[in-house]
Amino acid sequence: MKVLVVAEEKMISRPIQMSLLGEGFAIDAVYSEAEALLKAPQGYNLILLDKYDCLTMIRGLRQNQISTPILCLSAKDKVEDIVAGLNAGSDGYLTKPFVFIELAARMRALIRRGNSGRGAALVYADLRLEPTSHKVWRNGIQIPLSTKEYGVLECFMRNPGQILSRKRIGEISWTEKFDFCSNLIDVYVSFLRKKIDQGSGMELIHTVRGAGYMLKAG
Repeated sequence: MKVLVVAEEKMISRPIQMSLLGEGFAIDAVYSEAEALLKAPQGYNLILLDKYDCLTMIRGLRQNQISTPILCLSAKDKVEDIVAGLNAGSDGYLTKPFVFIELAARMRALIRRGNSGRGAALVYADLRLEPTSHKVWRNGIQIPLSTKEYGVLECFMRNPGQILSRKRIGEISWTEKFDFCSNLIDVYVSFLRKKIDQGSGMELIHTVRGAGYMLKAG
């Protein structure tokens, strides 16, 4: 598992890097945006941003077509900071202080999801999702989605015709802590319906009362 660490300061980040090496991760570390943009295309499984403010770095990576999963490690712990990071293109966000075993577990989960996400396009009815580019089309028209919307839709596309509970969708789509008592899944499914189903002539995302949601044609 090859990881690029983009850190704020060498001395502060060094203990984390050494602990990750002990867990079997292969680590390269850089300390500037220029170095990160130069190294990022070199076949990493994950990019770990160990910075106070990750937004500029996330945007720079995504604008340079770097699709590698990104995990933010930051002391900025307000909800709006986490949401901003995810909306900018991060795949996960862990606030400091943290327990190291949770960091390692989240990194492995993102790497697994990233590896499974690469490959052939997923097609259901007139809906097409390309895991390599994180792009989605309905009836040939590209639909812009946020990172979380894409994650929820990919969950549906990999499990068509199956009833997916809110908990199951959260387990697959969320890498940060997920409150299963919240209505986050309902909110993102509502967003997806407006973008995917509205005006299409055929609904694909259906509510299964008391059980969850299902992707099915008709």
